[in-house]
Amino acid sequence: MGTVNILLAEDDEIMRITLRDRLLRQGWRVDEAEDGRQALALIRRRRYHVVIADIRMPHASGMDLLDELMQTAPATDLVLMTAYGSVDDAVLCLKKGAADYLLKPFAMDDLVVRVERLLETQAIKSRCASLEECCGAGRTPIIGASKPMQRLLKLIGQVSQTDATVLITGESGTGKELVASAIHYASARARGPYIRVNCAAIPEGLMESALFGHEKGAFTSADARRIGYFERAEGGTLLLDEIGELPLHLQAKMLRVLQEREIERVGGGAPIRVDVRVLCATAKDLPAAVQRGEFREDLLYRLQVIPIEVPPLRERKEDIPALCRHFLEQFRCESGRRMEISEQAMSALMAYDYPGNVRELRNIIERLTVLSPSPVIEPWNLPPDILGADGENGSAAASLRLADAVAQAERGCILRALRRTGGKKGEAAQLLGISRKNLWEKMKLYRIEG
Repeated sequence: MGTVNILLAEDDEIMRITLRDRLLRQGWRVDEAEDGRQALALIRRRRYHVVIADIRMPHASGMDLLDELMQTAPATDLVLMTAYGSVDDAVLCLKKGAADYLLKPFAMDDLVVRVERLLETQAIKSRCASLEECCGAGRTPIIGASKPMQRLLKLIGQVSQTDATVLITGESGTGKELVASAIHYASARARGPYIRVNCAAIPEGLMESALFGHEKGAFTSADARRIGYFERAEGGTLLLDEIGELPLHLQAKMLRVLQEREIERVGGGAPIRVDVRVLCATAKDLPAAVQRGEFREDLLYRLQVIPIEVPPLRERKEDIPALCRHFLEQFRCESGRRMEISEQAMSALMAYDYPGNVRELRNIIERLTVLSPSPVIEPWNLPPDILGADGENGSAAASLRLADAVAQAERGCILRALRRTGGKKGEAAQLLGISRKNLWEKMKLYRIEG
């Protein structure tokens, strides 16, 4: 979970010092408040995992703290300490959302056990949220045994053991998000949240609020406090995809966040400590953007503490068969249709350079599984851009000799005849001028279902 932040609000000084010392022994970070007003001010400035508070304090009660937490930090758990006479108040707070209460006097170990239980529950909830997000996005493994991919996987393993900022670069469609996901789930932060933000998809005017959050009343439509992506990623990893689209006026703030590990909400006056690992990804040439004055040079240096370049598919073509098998299996699970690719079609697929990289290959395989009339994908089923404008492309040219061209034309005639006759073999054979037995043989040869 990373650093655990706890707020201890207790107006009795001796009790507060005793509790603080016991909590610190657990390795937790503890802030103290001697009354309700101080506690409210701290809650509004900093994110806490757990707030431990006396239910009755000067200036603000435990109920006031609960109301503030429910509005601005619902993920924070509130543990109330109460004397016998205020048990009814504590029960009311439980009904409204407090996590637990302790009846004074209590054993310090009892408090520690309860806090540990709450922290474990928070970790499970965070893990489930990350898993749901990944399942919804169709999380995909990194596939490839080529030398470029072996180097990439080795680097991912090394980077995962650190908390350093990583800049992932590569052409569009190469799988930069998959690399970021692999780094997070192989790291010590794997149990924490994994938040992905596409900077290109957020309007410039909303970017600062989305990343850092805002206070109530910070601008016209800010009718409540909003927690930004940095605070949501507390204890985990934040991926800033398309970081090259970050506006210049926010780049200075991002640099400060990476250096100081502090953010400020829009409209807020106090810094908030964050424990977040930042990964960035871009298809943009950031050094060129620096030369054009579109990106800060100091931010670039801060981002690429560890640079990772994802190779394009044309530089690792030996991975194409494994990728094709993976995509065919993926679409088989979705459609229930089992497909395979002939050797000639695979040769054509491996000869193509894929300007859209792995994403383009996946789209091609999906299209073939939908449109191919046969369970075996042949060269004539491939899109024209794979074969080239003249029907020949690289090694595919050797396979499309006269015999193959004749076979392609013959197969097309049989399919048209079957469609015209509604699949009736005898009528189709008459249209084609061949015997029914000959038609069956050719359907078997060309793997036409019928």
